[in-house]
Amino acid sequence: MLRLARSYTTATKTLTIGLIPGDGIGREVIPAGKQILENLPKEFGLNFKFKTLDAGFELFKKTGTALPDETVTELKNNCDGALFGAVSSPTVKVAGYSSPIVALRKKMGLYANVRPVKSVDGIGRPVDMVIVRENTEDLYIKEEKIYEKDGQKIAEAIKRISEVATKRIAKIAYEIALQRKQAADLGAKSLHSKPSVTVVHKSNVLSISDGLFRETCKKIYEENKEKYNIIDYKEQIVDSMVYRMFREPEIFDVVVAPNLYGDILSDGAAALVGSLGVVPSANVGDNFVIGEPCHGSAPDIEGKGIANPIATIRSTALMLEFMGYTDPAVKINAAVDANLMADTIKTPDLGGNSSTQEVIDDIIKRF
Repeated sequence: MLRLARSYTTATKTLTIGLIPGDGIGREVIPAGKQILENLPKEFGLNFKFKTLDAGFELFKKTGTALPDETVTELKNNCDGALFGAVSSPTVKVAGYSSPIVALRKKMGLYANVRPVKSVDGIGRPVDMVIVRENTEDLYIKEEKIYEKDGQKIAEAIKRISEVATKRIAKIAYEIALQRKQAADLGAKSLHSKPSVTVVHKSNVLSISDGLFRETCKKIYEENKEKYNIIDYKEQIVDSMVYRMFREPEIFDVVVAPNLYGDILSDGAAALVGSLGVVPSANVGDNFVIGEPCHGSAPDIEGKGIANPIATIRSTALMLEFMGYTDPAVKINAAVDANLMADTIKTPDLGGNSSTQEVIDDIIKRF
């Protein structure tokens, strides 16, 4: 769903955004995205309508359904984009339950999870990378079984890597690298003088499954050399990728990985910029995008009014960016950067004592 930036006219456009709070602090941070959109400067010519939709583990416990058909139908037929809050994940098997966000990604064809991890000037280590995670397969297909052999239990899970899914994720990673280069040429701050894509795998051990991922990513690059020739193609074994990401994060631009590695890398990368509470993501397909903060449902702080809304606010900007509304996305991120650099209004996870709403209000004031 990569789109060119839209030009703005005096005509006002109304967009319908689905709001799926989910569980825990999802119900406290999704209102932040709504308030941000409602308070965007009128110069962008955007109005918003909202549809609040159900999903989550708490819903499953009440109704036996984690992702109602009505939610998917509304998103497909009546929404231009959506924001998803958080979902609780039980640590033990619960009969009949599976993650609604995983199911939603599949039903909506959202095959890429895109997670920018970028430091703010003067705060922490210099980081400017985007982790592109394949969203539909790998171990997350959840085809597992357990059986006994010689009186001992054995659990097995299928890891699925397909050529078609890998082609899609490789292409979007290369396109994001090109877009980031174009943005840098237009004056956006960047740590990178030349775009690069790092393909993460473990084909030295998983020569068939990860081997296919690696080979397919490389093939897409080589078959489109005329278009991608300004991109440096790189590879990294996943364990050394983790090591280098923490030792020298500034060297990575776009990183593309299968589902499981991408999940682990993107959460780990959040530590480089202070907190999961500031890291956004977007679930992207050919026709739809859902912004989703990277944090979980955080039951330990639920209801206290101190959840960090920045990941949701940045995810709102990312949603707009993938919908083609680049200018308001830039405005939102600039306001968030100003809030972080001021270092006065911040939630406890960043060392402050401000409330969720105080952070929202401060960011809106900076538009």
